[in-house]
Amino acid sequence: MAKTATKVSKKAPAKKAAAPKAAAKATSKTAKAPAKAAGKAAATKAASKTSKAAVKKTAKASASSASPILTLRNIADRLSEMHEVPKRQANEMLTQVVEMIAKSLKKGDKIRLAGLGILQVRKRAARMGRNPQTGEPVKIKASKKIAFRAAKDLKDSI
Repeated sequence: MAKTATKVSKKAPAKKAAAPKAAAKATSKTAKAPAKAAGKAAATKAASKTSKAAVKKTAKASASSASPILTLRNIADRLSEMHEVPKRQANEMLTQVVEMIAKSLKKGDKIRLAGLGILQVRKRAARMGRNPQTGEPVKIKASKKIAFRAAKDLKDSI
């Protein structure tokens, strides 16, 4: 206990000493500048603060008006409430479902989720492309992509 108290007391004076130095530098700078320049600086600082506040308010408003993102954790929370299961257990079950889907996609299996759609791996053949800056032809190698095709019920509901 005594060692931790001495460590805290050593850090506290360093923080207190830094604040007066910064204040002294600020006062010496404003004292050297003419009154007109100081007035302009204060006006620009006040204007920038109000503009920053306005930007934050509009950002918050746009974020609240945008549709919320449904995460795996949110789904687990809702499932735990609906089925009276602990949140931790619901979260573990969902993560295992995602892991199972990933493993089967790696194998090349097609995953059909009723009411949602089909997930599958599609092979893309090698092809020739062009470098947009130089116009020079470039070889694009073959690759695999995950494709999702929405179910008809889902398309109709949206």
